[in-house]
Order: sequence, then structure tokens, then C-alpha cells
Amino acid sequence: MGELAQRLEVVAAVSKVYGAERVGVRISPINQFNDLRDSHPQALFNHVAEALNPFNLAYLHVVEASMTGDAPQPFDFNELRRAYRGSYIANGGYDKARGNAAIASGHADAVAYGVPFIANPDLVERFKADAPLNAADPSTFYGGGEAGYTDYPTM
Repeated sequence: MGELAQRLEVVAAVSKVYGAERVGVRISPINQFNDLRDSHPQALFNHVAEALNPFNLAYLHVVEASMTGDAPQPFDFNELRRAYRGSYIANGGYDKARGNAAIASGHADAVAYGVPFIANPDLVERFKADAPLNAADPSTFYGGGEAGYTDYPTM
């Protein structure tokens, strides 16, 4: 059995236990982290998106950025979005304007803001007020303590 088939079995099993409407899947098509690489990520992840369609999952969460800083292979996230018929959450380098544009255009049903939320615990209020954002301090990420997670100022 191939790796994708095994992973789809996991999605099926989790969906059976919890209900597919409560299950989401996160993928990172261009993130070449550690030794994860694919020579044709567009074809692979379009296939993954299509294979997930029959499950009617709560969402597909797509990291649309490379977390390594390396130049990623070309990838058309709009093509991936067209392949997936369910709720699509875009993530990766979005600011308020890009997030609003992604939702308005139909590219995404929602946008996830990871780093901006870490540095701005009141991100929603800041977006509403068009207030400036705190800069994140990546040197505190994954440190195991509260520094960088609970010490950012609110408005």
C-alpha cells in the first residue's frame, strides 16, 4: 500500500470516530523541511486535495509559504484550491490586506495567522482598528518557555 493510501486510511479512521465535519488536514506543498521533498509537488498535492474531497472534511489547511527560507519550486495555490472542493484555510505570510483579498476572491474560506497572532494577542482588535502590529521575535519561538508567547503588549 502506498503512503498516500495509508494516510487516507488514517483520515478515514479519524473521520469515522469523530465525524469528518470535525476533522481537518494540514498540508505544506512547498515546505522542504528536513528531508521532505517532492520532484512534482503540484501534481502530488493536487492529487492529495482531490483524494480528500470525498471525506467532506471540516477543512484543508494549506501552508502556502516555505518555512526554510529556501526558494521553493513554483506552485500554483489557486490550482490546488480549485482541486479541493471543501473549506480551504490559507496560511503563510498573510497580512490583513492579503487575507481579505484571498477571502474576497474566493481563494480561501479563511486565513490562519500564526506568527502575527503570537506577537499580537489582540490581532483581531488590531485588524479592526487598523492599528500597527508588534514585530515578532523569532529568537523566542520554540524555546519551551513563556518568553515570546505571553509577553507581547496589547493595544
